[in-house]
Amino acid sequence: MKILQTIPEFGALSGGTSTSTYDLLSTMNLVGYPIDLLTLQPKNPLDHLMGNGEEWIKAFPNDSLSPFRYSQNIRQFLLHKDYDLYHTNGLWLYCNHETCSIARKKKSPYLITPHGMLYPAAVKRSYWKKWPLLQLFFYTDIVNADCFHATCRQEMEHIRNFGYAGPIAIIPNPTVFPDFLDEIAQQKVAIMSQKRVNRFGFLGRLHPVKKIENLLYAIASLPDKHDCELIIMGKGDPDYEQFLRNEVTRLRLMNVTFRGFVSGREKYEELVRLSGLFVPSDFENFGMIVTEALSVGTPVMASLGTPWEDLNTYKCGWWVDRDPDSIAHVMEQIIHMPAEQLLEMGLRGRHLVMEKFAASQVARQMYELYEWLGANASKPKFVYE
Repeated sequence: MKILQTIPEFGALSGGTSTSTYDLLSTMNLVGYPIDLLTLQPKNPLDHLMGNGEEWIKAFPNDSLSPFRYSQNIRQFLLHKDYDLYHTNGLWLYCNHETCSIARKKKSPYLITPHGMLYPAAVKRSYWKKWPLLQLFFYTDIVNADCFHATCRQEMEHIRNFGYAGPIAIIPNPTVFPDFLDEIAQQKVAIMSQKRVNRFGFLGRLHPVKKIENLLYAIASLPDKHDCELIIMGKGDPDYEQFLRNEVTRLRLMNVTFRGFVSGREKYEELVRLSGLFVPSDFENFGMIVTEALSVGTPVMASLGTPWEDLNTYKCGWWVDRDPDSIAHVMEQIIHMPAEQLLEMGLRGRHLVMEKFAASQVARQMYELYEWLGANASKPKFVYE
């Protein structure tokens, strides 16, 4: 069965959607589930294409026009190459619509992974742009999809509430463990046995929906705020970053560091040094950074706007409200928690990630879904109708 995934952007600076797509497809191709990916080269000269030039990545020169990102290169490839099944990542852009439209014309099944784009808060953002696109293209694309892929039950509920009545597969994003992961994770014990430094962290795109300012307000309210640090890692909206820096100055916080964009081994080395990673977003579809932090034994606080109830269930973090008081309460718990207890939380988090989110397991589930959609297998248990 010939399968094509499509994604409008596949640059290293595009964020979690590109990363999770690459991790899934590289694993599938590695273990013998061949999948092609259609995309465009990044327009940003500071960006670069994900991967290492793999043959399965069909990346064409970026000829996209208008905010809708119409691309003749995308259209010509889809028109002249035939696949048995089509799978698009995201919504609202030409690449996504044309994938669905061409699949219908060729009478091939197609599925959509919205990557959180049908969460109510995400739909409301720039709705004046999305409404006409819905009327022209995307309502038809959505209701006629053969299947949707959600990364968690919460996202499935939002897809249903949007009006899609067909089958929905719940498959988490994959976690790829780098070769050096065990070596870095072993540093956790040594770090915790040294003089205690309560180091809190944020890692991700700097954007107002991430509510990073709530971390600043939380630290400012701590009676022992001078005994802890906040490391903010990532780049994004320049105006929002300046707002955060201004708040640091206004609150007279001397223990906040803006580390900028980190990746690769450096990212994991930063994560293992944290006492806790904080994800205070308004909403978050999955949050690859959660599994990455857990994989090196760092407990995580994630807001109720994220699908991370597992943090409470498996006792490897905190799934709580994102307001500054709730965040400050978690910080206080970490500050006063014995090192042995934090290490135990981290160990439970590592076990959760290894057992539930390993890339090889996720790849196998995705291929089971493809086989079912191609009428070659029975319906998987993770598909809900």
